[in-house]
Amino acid sequence: MKNLNKTLLILLCAGSIALAGCGNSAGVSKDSTAAKDSKAAIETVAEEKADSAAPETAGTGEAGDSETAKADASDSSESSILMADATVSYLGPAGTYTEEAAMFFFPEAKTMMPKGTVDEAIADVMNGTADYAVIPQENTLGGAVTNYVDALIKQNDAFVIGEVILPISQTLMGVPGAAIEDIKTVCSHAQGIKQSETWRKEHLPDAVTEEKASTAAAAEYVAEQQDKSIAAIAAPGAAALYGLDVLAENVQITDANKTRFYVLSAKEPQGEEFPRAVFVAACKASRIDDIIVEIHDSGVELVTLHDRPEGSELGSYYYVIEVESEGGITQEQLDRISGIEEVRLVGKFRSVEKK
Repeated sequence: MKNLNKTLLILLCAGSIALAGCGNSAGVSKDSTAAKDSKAAIETVAEEKADSAAPETAGTGEAGDSETAKADASDSSESSILMADATVSYLGPAGTYTEEAAMFFFPEAKTMMPKGTVDEAIADVMNGTADYAVIPQENTLGGAVTNYVDALIKQNDAFVIGEVILPISQTLMGVPGAAIEDIKTVCSHAQGIKQSETWRKEHLPDAVTEEKASTAAAAEYVAEQQDKSIAAIAAPGAAALYGLDVLAENVQITDANKTRFYVLSAKEPQGEEFPRAVFVAACKASRIDDIIVEIHDSGVELVTLHDRPEGSELGSYYYVIEVESEGGITQEQLDRISGIEEVRLVGKFRSVEKK
């Protein structure tokens, strides 16, 4: 068994790997059920916040009102208020797919805070400005969004408490009056550029690409320039938001295009009912096969495996390892995996999918 896994991993670990694509996620099929699952994740984190915030009774060491606060946080009507009170930071500006993911997971959030970078969004959670951050992680076509994976790796105190999967429909847009034959420059996020590569080679073979911080930032830039030779590839809604005309729809390589987004919190969710968990392992490449065997032996299944350079020497990497168990990952399994010397728990969560 161990030798078989080693052979498999030699083939897999050459780059960032998704052993199961986004289409094989644990996501649910109905938006109403997805909203319920996302609420359950928030309730769990809110419950822990209530515990930590509840004052002790002076002089007795007793919990005081903590049990009441905990019960209130778990109550369905009260949890709706907690979701409504949430402040959510995400990669902006308005009109990004990340904004769409954030609004899908937090339909009743009080405040949505678009940020210029993922690092800024995560920093808001770490310093208490925001309760949650939503960040992109992986795309069906473009693979892992490496700089955002790096941002997650370097945060020891951020926890993944949820996941959103969105269908991605890339749209080419330009200023009013522009036509496809006018386009000389195409702007988008790196993922948008990658996902539209085949379409552009056929329809805009001579156009150059210009990378922007997000797809919405590309649309905003085109609107500001008012130049018919510049177009953006962005979410369909960005056209109306920035006063642009749609020049072509569905310019991505495949209609199966999806992106996964992580929901982050400064609080680790409690409980054993979560079907997914994610870990980071810091080790040499020669060690990762043994770690994967140990994880498999714990009784969970591998979902994704991505590697990023550790930075101190050649052959040393950070591995982002996501696992699942349909019956829920037990605390014993979490402890066993995170007890491996090079491994730390980054989060446990449910995955919801927008159809």
